[in-house]
Amino acid sequence: MMKNLGGMTRRGLLAGAAGMTAAGLILPHAAFAETPKRGGKLRIGHSGGATSDTIDPATFAAGPVVTAMLAVCNNLVEIDAEGAAVPELAESFEADAQALVWTFRLRGDATFSDGRKVTAADVIASFNHHRGDNTKSGAKGSLAQVKDIRADGDGVVVFELTSGNADFAYMTSDYHLVIMPAKEDGTLDWQSGLGTGGYVLENFEPGVRIILSRRDDYWKKDRAWFDTAELLTINDPTARQNALMTGEVDAINSPDLSTLHLLERRPGLKLIEVTGTAHYTMPMFSDTAPFSDRNVRLALKHAINRQEVLDKVLRGHGQIANDSPIAPANRYYAADLPQNSYDPDKARHYLKQAGMDSLKVEISAAEAASVGAMDMVQLFQQSAIAAGIDLAVVREPDDGYWSNVWLKKPFCVSYWNGRPTEDDMFSLVYAKGAEWNEGRWDNARFNELLLSARAELDNALRAEMYHEMQGIVSEDGSTIIPIFVNYIDVVNETVAHGKVASNRFFDGWKAVERWWQA
Repeated sequence: MMKNLGGMTRRGLLAGAAGMTAAGLILPHAAFAETPKRGGKLRIGHSGGATSDTIDPATFAAGPVVTAMLAVCNNLVEIDAEGAAVPELAESFEADAQALVWTFRLRGDATFSDGRKVTAADVIASFNHHRGDNTKSGAKGSLAQVKDIRADGDGVVVFELTSGNADFAYMTSDYHLVIMPAKEDGTLDWQSGLGTGGYVLENFEPGVRIILSRRDDYWKKDRAWFDTAELLTINDPTARQNALMTGEVDAINSPDLSTLHLLERRPGLKLIEVTGTAHYTMPMFSDTAPFSDRNVRLALKHAINRQEVLDKVLRGHGQIANDSPIAPANRYYAADLPQNSYDPDKARHYLKQAGMDSLKVEISAAEAASVGAMDMVQLFQQSAIAAGIDLAVVREPDDGYWSNVWLKKPFCVSYWNGRPTEDDMFSLVYAKGAEWNEGRWDNARFNELLLSARAELDNALRAEMYHEMQGIVSEDGSTIIPIFVNYIDVVNETVAHGKVASNRFFDGWKAVERWWQA
């Protein structure tokens, strides 16, 4: 028996819970705008760009290249402003009764920008690009559950999973899994830069600028309003803010929170703030001393003053976290777990359990890691002194931080936008062997529960499993997660938009397609 889940919402398939996008939307100055109109140019000042960026979706981490390529390409499914997984290139999607086999029927009117119709072969190549032993894709861990992908004619793709997964449609909206053309040998032709989205990639200067132009033949008639879009890499938050105030750009993300109140009072600017799943992390390699000792990890977790970080770094624009990546906006958030909090005596206790009277370690950081990253580690450095911990801050270059520091240095600062489902977040970063397991963490009970929870269709049992997993990550995990941070964008009065999605910055990174000129 097939079950049609096309257009499912978190109030539908995932009934009975406050979904991730039940989170708040705060628009101090903005009002939902008037009827969309075509024309104009959107100029974005974007954080997170680097000279090492490529348009190979296997390399996507964040930044302007992802926002641009989500305007050039489509996914099978997208997340709308209500948090629903709705068909995009897939006209519909269905699962069998065990959620083991998923069938996606492709739209008949979608074409690549060279005029070629998208087929099942393109979808298969796009997913296989992130599978197998040789791929370095960040989506590799999430797709490990895919046993087989096959075509049923040109317009139907069937995914067979190793175990049931009620969240699989959500997973296909991952930004790595954009659909690009297949080559004759079945591999992905990402080098062409071709997609089925509303824009064509005109110019790509990694770490500098990306220029897009609108397609007149885009299959979505109610999207892609701007004639052109220009995305500038501006990693420094002050420079990004200045670019907006001087009219160099029309929209920025991640403004400098220390001066956000000044932006809020400035005429002609609109603040867009949504609470989602984004969080700051400080991963420690659990296979490397001294972090291989769980007591050392716990000592560090109790040596950071989370409230001080929230107040001084985020200026209150976020929430305190408990060393688990599952946010209050997620469905199975465990609010009742014991909170890891600042307690120098407890930190010293754990050091003693590790056979130490004191600890000296280095932590690598850069502003490119997240807004306020340097302030955060300096606050951590000061609060850790009372616990007998000498935390040496190593300031790394902004350019190339994600290529040369993250996943390379044993203790550093990182940032995650979070994921719409628990399974996706845990599979991507915390599962044994996951490509982006930034703490090199491996917990047998956690890994067992991950597989069981994914296949469990009983909601109550699934909730129990995710509750236990969050407790394990909080206690045993090798990542300090001190705070959840709101997504904040600022635009000028030339930019209009409807209700924005809360799963990323820039309207789920779809601002180029969804917004228009006022």
